[in-house]
Amino acid sequence: MAEKTLINTLKVQRAKKDLTQEQLAELVGVTRKTINTIENRKYIPSTYLALKLAQILDVPVEELFQIEHPDEQ
Repeated sequence: MAEKTLINTLKVQRAKKDLTQEQLAELVGVTRKTINTIENRKYIPSTYLALKLAQILDVPVEELFQIEHPDEQ
């Protein structure tokens, strides 16, 4: 069975709101590095942080984060 990973549209949604990583980090109460590592799929945020990001960016959490299902062959 292939491993599933979490993908996100954080960078795209952040750009739509014209926010820098630093600005978004300040709004949700984390570091810029945390935002960077989420965008680069190195870190999976807590449910609380995911919901907070979705709220700040005004998108459903399901639009911000999705489970990637690799093609099963």
